[in-house]
Amino acid sequence: MLDLTYTAPKPKVISGATGDWELVIGMEIHAQVASNAKLFSGASTEFGAEPNSNVSFVDAAMPGMLPVINEFCVEQAVRTGLGINADINLFSAFDRKNYFYPDLPQGYQISQLYHPIVGEGEVLVDMEPGVGRLVRIERIHLEQDAGKSVHDMDPNMSFVDLNRTGVALMEIVSRPDIRGPEEAAAYVTKLRQILRYLGTCDGNMQNGNMRADVNVSVCRPGDYEKFAETMDFSVLGTRCEIKNMNSMRFMQLAIDYEARRQIAILEDGGTIDQETRLYDADKNETRSMRSKEEAHDYRYFPCPDLLPLEIEQEWVDDIKAGLPELPDAKRARFMADFGLSEYDASVLTADVENADFFEKVAEGNDGKLAANWVINELFGRLKKDDKDISTSPVSPDQLGGIIKLITKGDISGKIAKDLFEIVYTEGGDPAQIVEERGMKQVTDTGAIESAVDEIMAANPAQVEKAKENPKLAGWFVGQVMKATGGKANPKAVNEIIAKKLAG
Repeated sequence: MLDLTYTAPKPKVISGATGDWELVIGMEIHAQVASNAKLFSGASTEFGAEPNSNVSFVDAAMPGMLPVINEFCVEQAVRTGLGINADINLFSAFDRKNYFYPDLPQGYQISQLYHPIVGEGEVLVDMEPGVGRLVRIERIHLEQDAGKSVHDMDPNMSFVDLNRTGVALMEIVSRPDIRGPEEAAAYVTKLRQILRYLGTCDGNMQNGNMRADVNVSVCRPGDYEKFAETMDFSVLGTRCEIKNMNSMRFMQLAIDYEARRQIAILEDGGTIDQETRLYDADKNETRSMRSKEEAHDYRYFPCPDLLPLEIEQEWVDDIKAGLPELPDAKRARFMADFGLSEYDASVLTADVENADFFEKVAEGNDGKLAANWVINELFGRLKKDDKDISTSPVSPDQLGGIIKLITKGDISGKIAKDLFEIVYTEGGDPAQIVEERGMKQVTDTGAIESAVDEIMAANPAQVEKAKENPKLAGWFVGQVMKATGGKANPKAVNEIIAKKLAG
């Protein structure tokens, strides 16, 4: 396991006209449950389908239609809770959150206010080696998503697409433990990574499958420590919620703008209204959306159509036993088993597909060499071509084959890069390509020595200079490599040249 002795990063400090201010941030992440069917109906959750084509009678709130819980969605929520070391509540219940909007056919949302399925947990957010923020999770509850209102198809009309209506969401609510914009983005990144490893959410923020509501307030230095002692939220200042953030970059810009907006108001003698705000990326500003609702504004009450949800500890234990290796554990294993640096291990485990690819490449090969080729050569080329590991033209077996040829001494590092380019663009078996195209490294010391003798004989003045200054021996190495088409074993070339110059 990793050494979890972390130093907490310092909170973001903004200097105002009347002194310094610190940020306090809590987040509500809405993560779409990875499931083929919706939370209370069998309708498809496929993205990009024709508008209103994935809608059952239950989703459309037709009279007499009753919701039926999707057991798999419950299992996914439990798996998520276990993945963040959270308490799993064997008893939970659904409530109706009442509000009226065109994309909410029922006139209410089925959610879990009073008895969520997952209780307190935690997420360790790595900021840099040895520096991390422990973010406490207050709860995870299941709820159904609303539909989507479309306002840009007609100048005089709005349209409603109910495909998302009833899609299962996990709302992951953090404590106000995040202290700056960079930490907020790092927290979402880490949580997304965990969800993808668990297979409970694909984390696709562009499709709206994961989005964040960010609560921001400002306080004076020392006030947060008072809150930690007393749990008196009033010392943290009045919070404003920035709704539906689905970009790490814009999230950081929105938090910074909102904090400065609040500071300007407070320093001018004003007060902060608790409200929900939207971020305008074009203007880089937040604007008021509506006053912040409290629970009583939604007239929550137990959903009469659904019995309380009771699950067995044995079922939870079975789910726990089937959990995959999670990012922190995989990173620690890569460092221990392959001798990787924390940075390289972090890069390779950032995404579960990347980690799996690397492990296949490293099988039977030197781990550090495999990591170097995956990170620098393959990832670099994929990024240049706007591809990811799922669309890589080079398979783990092919890249592993190139590394084996280097290790055996069949090819040099330079030849290996030429070989990688051939495999990347044309495909094929690396070993076969080397044989067919005569790319095999010359390891015959006799042939190398003959080439060295020939070049030295043709350049006696350079030989004398190199004898006086051994650093000039590199010129001969270059000439030999040129003469042999880059196929001579560089180590053997250096040894032979050094021996002859010394003699």
